[in-house]
Amino acid sequence: MSNRNLGYVLPFVVGIALASGLWIGNALNPGAPEQVSMGQSRYEKIQDIIQILDRRYVDSVNSEDLFEKAIGDMLHNLDPHSTYIPAKDLKAINEEIVGKFGGIGIRFFVIRDTVCVTNVIENSPSMQAGLQAGDQILKVAGKTIAGKKLNNEEIMSKLKGHEGTTVELEILRDGKIVKKKITRGVIPVISVLSAYMIDDETGYIKIDRFSIETAREFRKAGKELKDQGMKKLILDLRNNGGGVLTSATDIADEFLRAGLPIVETRGEHVGKQVYSATSRGMFHDTKLAILINSQSASASEILAGAIQDNDRGVIVGRRSFGKGLVQEDVLLRDGSNLRLTIARYYTPTGRCIQKPYTGDIDEYYDQMERYENGELYHVDSTIFNDSLKYTTPKGKVVYGGGGIFPDVFVPLDTAGSSWYLTHLRYSPAFTTFAFEFVSDKRNKWKSIDQYVKEFEVSDKILEDFARYAKKEFDITIDRVGLNRSKQRIKSDLKGEIARQLWVEEGFYRVQNKVDAEVREALKALY
Repeated sequence: MSNRNLGYVLPFVVGIALASGLWIGNALNPGAPEQVSMGQSRYEKIQDIIQILDRRYVDSVNSEDLFEKAIGDMLHNLDPHSTYIPAKDLKAINEEIVGKFGGIGIRFFVIRDTVCVTNVIENSPSMQAGLQAGDQILKVAGKTIAGKKLNNEEIMSKLKGHEGTTVELEILRDGKIVKKKITRGVIPVISVLSAYMIDDETGYIKIDRFSIETAREFRKAGKELKDQGMKKLILDLRNNGGGVLTSATDIADEFLRAGLPIVETRGEHVGKQVYSATSRGMFHDTKLAILINSQSASASEILAGAIQDNDRGVIVGRRSFGKGLVQEDVLLRDGSNLRLTIARYYTPTGRCIQKPYTGDIDEYYDQMERYENGELYHVDSTIFNDSLKYTTPKGKVVYGGGGIFPDVFVPLDTAGSSWYLTHLRYSPAFTTFAFEFVSDKRNKWKSIDQYVKEFEVSDKILEDFARYAKKEFDITIDRVGLNRSKQRIKSDLKGEIARQLWVEEGFYRVQNKVDAEVREALKALY
């Protein structure tokens, strides 16, 4: 997504704004035809129709919601990524793009209608105020939230606020009520979730999204790993839906020699822009493998495409999503936002990797086709189109027309799968069990390395977990499924327990030891 700011408002949106508050005559007699003056403008026609629905439709209509949905549908007729963002939703979206928000600095989830603190962000206002992992929040600003069945958004709205404002919390800790007054600060939304050395020469970095801060986070993490002896890197972009285009190009720049192309954007009204590498990169000699899957999109594909097309590294996993369009944000007068597609992007070999779009937005985002045609389990040669064939400088054949195709295909790992495991994963069972499991063990292990090496989920812990999931979430114990998925459940539990203690860093250190794509990336780098 491009971040260029425009100082104008699109006339067609302003023209149909409901804020004008026009009314169409007096109430008519039942059954009489509606007489309205449609005016000379097509924009007035849209306004008239919405107001007629508001006055005459058989059921009550929320005209504002209807209006905003109409805008969204109109934009989705153009392409799947042009969209309208209401003012009420814009703040949360911008927080992820900017990479920060005003708050107190905790991670939490709700267990039995009680907000439980799972982690306290280092150097955050909460840490300075003395909050601890395991605390249960009973009241916020004097109002009880325990037992109120609040969702995460409602809880966040009470904890977030402008930097410098204060909020009082009443918490339960070790059976005692404790009151804390916290002055809110700027809380970073971290996009580099994990960075560590897998072995003596190989580093691993997981990027969750591309915000304005991502390139800076990446350089910091990469330098720390390089100082530890990193000569090879596995860069994990799986399930990364993209974000800020320039963050992706800045990271690509770290690996590519000066002058090499990174990406080119072309649009009817914005012309052509070429992004090329500079001489500042710190990883020119670092061997690179990038992990992708069907949920890797946009900026992730720009980065993967730049590396692949320049023969700079190996791409491992499964075909990426296929988003080859660039959006620009236009702020409207009422505080809402128009996210408009202004260009297509092309990889260094000239590929446009945007997948086909028929106008059905639900179908566009549905991944079932990839399951049904078996593409997730084997290389499907039918999706390679000779008319979209391109060649890299070293002669490698790559394809456009629907995502980045990996150099090393890794089928979806189904070993140990079962419906029982699926039910467990779609419930909060792993997270809540892990939180309660570590309640008296938060200081048991001195480091992640010690935990990974020494702790194993025993059969007793597994059985305790199965009974817990049955009691708390009504997941019937399926003995066949439990036996079939035994090792995967144990691995997931170990990872979740590590996440409770060391956040995402702990989780990925555990999971990567049994991750098929990580194993293949390690092979490709040696």
